Amino acid sequence: MADFAPPPGTSDISGAEAKTFRWLENTAAKVFSAYNYRELRTPIFEYTEVFTKGLGDDTEVVQKEMYTFLDRGGRSLTLRPEGTAGVMRSLMNTGVLNGVEERVYYMWPMFRGERPSAGRKRQFHQIGVENVGRVAPELDGECIAMLMNFIESIGIEGASLKINTRGLSSDRPAAAELLRNYFAGHLDEMCPDCRERFNRNIWRILDCKQPACRAIVDASPDYTGAFSPESRAYFDKVCQTLEDLNVPFTIDRTLVRGLDYYVHTVFELTHSAGLGAQNAIAGGGRYELFLPGENRPVRGVGFAAGVERLLLTREALGAKNEGGEKEKIVFLIGLGEKARRENMKLAEKLRRKGVITALEVEDKSFKSQMRSANRVGAAEALIRGDSELEKGIVIVKDMSNGEQKEIHPEEYILSC
Repeated sequence: MADFAPPPGTSDISGAEAKTFRWLENTAAKVFSAYNYRELRTPIFEYTEVFTKGLGDDTEVVQKEMYTFLDRGGRSLTLRPEGTAGVMRSLMNTGVLNGVEERVYYMWPMFRGERPSAGRKRQFHQIGVENVGRVAPELDGECIAMLMNFIESIGIEGASLKINTRGLSSDRPAAAELLRNYFAGHLDEMCPDCRERFNRNIWRILDCKQPACRAIVDASPDYTGAFSPESRAYFDKVCQTLEDLNVPFTIDRTLVRGLDYYVHTVFELTHSAGLGAQNAIAGGGRYELFLPGENRPVRGVGFAAGVERLLLTREALGAKNEGGEKEKIVFLIGLGEKARRENMKLAEKLRRKGVITALEVEDKSFKSQMRSANRVGAAEALIRGDSELEKGIVIVKDMSNGEQKEIHPEEYILSC
């Protein structure tokens, strides 16, 4: 027998799971709209340079994880591995380079060729936001508060918020030298990836999850002391804004996030339920992102939350499967051609009232049609043949207890 399973690292989404996805997205839209964000949809792939230029050639996403291909014209295209770069490309004509503020949210599939793990597949889904065009620590704090509002609105309590500052690009040489001098004395104790990161991107060492490297990282010096007074003041204002908005947080100097475009604020939301060591459910920060052909950066702040990880966390917390409740289904059973034709008319009327309606359109026996009603999980079966047509009624059978009653079709429609 042929294997019809989807490719590794992907999955089909249907039934109750699809309903829960929709509920999660609807909740996000409601929360984000309250903060004056509008929805944006961009193509599922972009020119590759949108990501290589925007994310940085040295990021692991660009180096190892992108799905890239050539189109018929020989142009390099890439399935989007993250949302921000595509959003920035889309907003370039709106004045964001000149300080015009744009607030957008998105709900998209993303693609990364990495080893699948809990809540992270090769095709995964993210809900994210971007506030683009203006720079202010208060906007960073508001963005984080909105994330917490959303997380609480979907029933996830007990998440931990960690924040940090990356400073500005001009702050980093001195801070990087401080880290380089420290890690140079520990290279023999570190994993192969971190030894490579030491030469390629020293900041990525801070993000390593290997236990041996983690212990070394935790003892590393506070590099933010090498940042400018302006950068430190910016971060202090972000912290003050979060305190004003009653958003609890902890400062984690090892938090740098995985992309090179971050400046100033970075943040990550974690939860101990359901995800194991890879326990991040959302994250983001402020960024300066360059796009092909443009020598000025696009500035913004935003976050992305992994839908699969949110659902796993809700499940581990025992949250109700919102959106997945069983909906009432009505099945129309017609005995004879005329009854089937009348059932087609009745089905259309019920469907226009929002009633989920199924029916048999071929000449099948009563027993066969009842099996079909059971198979789709019908709550009620509406039965009629020539006799019921003459009387102008339908027989309503309760599929849970077998009780039956007669009713005029129009009365049934009105009762729905």
